[in-house]
Amino acid sequence: MTIITFPGQGSQKPGFLSPWLATPERRDTLAQLSDAVGVDLVRHGTESDAETIRDTAIAQPLIVAAGILTWDALVASGADLSGVEVAGHSVGEIAAAYAAGVFDAATALAFVSRRATLMAEDAAKQTTGMSAVLGGAEDEVLARLAELELEPANFNGAGQIVAAGDPDALEQLRAEPAKGTRVIPLKVAGAFHTRYMADAHEQLAASASEFSVRDPKLGLYTNFDGSRVDSGSRYLELLIDQVHRPVHWDACMAAFIDAGHVTLVEAAPAGTLVGLAKRGMKGTTGIAVNVPEDIDAVVAALAEEDAA
Repeated sequence: MTIITFPGQGSQKPGFLSPWLATPERRDTLAQLSDAVGVDLVRHGTESDAETIRDTAIAQPLIVAAGILTWDALVASGADLSGVEVAGHSVGEIAAAYAAGVFDAATALAFVSRRATLMAEDAAKQTTGMSAVLGGAEDEVLARLAELELEPANFNGAGQIVAAGDPDALEQLRAEPAKGTRVIPLKVAGAFHTRYMADAHEQLAASASEFSVRDPKLGLYTNFDGSRVDSGSRYLELLIDQVHRPVHWDACMAAFIDAGHVTLVEAAPAGTLVGLAKRGMKGTTGIAVNVPEDIDAVVAALAEEDAA
């Protein structure tokens, strides 16, 4: 079985969309998505530097647009996608919603634009940050975070938890980590998926009726607890709540294993989720789609699966 996954914020790299814009059709699609959100995704995906695309208001629409381009390329390949399931990590859940048919492209971009703007506004209210904690026993890591009044923002599985909160506390965590752990500061603008995003959550929830949804046409997993969601309205609720609640990618990977997924495809900009699967989903084949030519490997894997 195949699961198509969509990465989250921090996966973007300067120029990563350049290979996707070699055809007029894809460039036109990205230009239309740019117009929908008032952000020049063509320029930011091809020319802007790392610091520019780190901006939450740019990074999040850019990543969702990349997921849309990847999914459209898979559809255009003619591969039979009826049996695949989809999931996204953090903001990648919005691209997964598009792939599953919960959102159309315009709604996906409208939602991520509102989400990004509100989260950026909350991040600007107080200086906060995030750090990846690698290794160690989970209970000991969580206890250390509690001592420092930090919050777990992401449970990524494969021995990785992302801590979020006050920069001084994050520095103290790095200097005095939990036993057996290594702490790596992340280049993000704020403490996402925590109480620091409470205002963003409240305002996004207040605008929920503006976003039209349909029930998913493919299996669609949620970061809330790794379960599959069959209601578009419920998925929208979970997307909104995710703004100030932890991302449980660990639960998603456990669910993928239980469902019998043996191939994990990661949409552009790929690498993070394939890496986590390599460590946390032993025996799973990972396919990173970073350029259009990588679609061929996905098509071949799906054909092999159908023939088995």
